[in-house]
Formats: sequence, C-alpha cells, structure tokens
Amino acid sequence: MKTIDAFLKEQESSRKELLTAIHKIIISTDKNVTPVVANMMGKEMILYNCGAMKYALSSVKAHMSLHVMPIYGSSPLHAKYQKLLPDASFQKGCINFKQSDQIPLPVVKDLVTDCAKVDLNAMLQKMRKPASRKK
Repeated sequence: MKTIDAFLKEQESSRKELLTAIHKIIISTDKNVTPVVANMMGKEMILYNCGAMKYALSSVKAHMSLHVMPIYGSSPLHAKYQKLLPDASFQKGCINFKQSDQIPLPVVKDLVTDCAKVDLNAMLQKMRKPASRKK
C-alpha cells in the first residue's frame, strides 16, 4: 500500500505544495478522519475516512479535486462555499481546481472546520432513509 508521503511526492511539482497544504489542513482540523491512499472512481487518491469517506484529495490530468461529503449532504454548506470559491468548479460533492488561486487555503481551512462538525454517519443514515410512500 502506498503511503501518503509517497502519493504527495509523485505529484507534479506545481501541484505538490498545494496538495500537501490541503492534506495538512484536513488532518489537523478534522481529528475524526484517518487518511489512506486508495482507489476511488478508478483513480488513486487520498481518502479521509471516519467509518465512510468524508473527504478525498485527487490529482488527475486536467485538474485536482477535493471531494467533500458534507457539502454533498448539505445544501447550505455547498452554497456557502460555492460563493466563497467562485473560481473553482463545483460538482455535487467535489470541488475541482487547477491552481492555488482557485482554492485559497484560508477558505479550505474554514470549509474543513465547518465539515468537521458534521456527523457523517448520521448524515448518510438520513440520506439512506427511504422516502415515505403514499397509499
């Protein structure tokens, strides 16, 4: 199994510093997650788990991505950070970026601080509950 350091060291030099800084923010801000290098969506990335994947950090040919499950499950969090990161490209649960000015580290720190408060397992349980059926 590849280590986090090995994963970060093999990144392009233009990305290595930014990805390392984001990694450090996640592990220092959300003490409930454990990082591991693993495959997700057919790509190797750092997964930050707390019973389920809460964050993931990837670097692919066209861009880098910060996957954030709490924004997937929270419209207010998603909207807040979409406004604070207008130069990044948002999906349902991930933020894509090509360079550091699209994802300023102080905003990443605030994002992870907000997401660290989210009980991911409770959020996932709520999302899994079947919708009530009308008779």
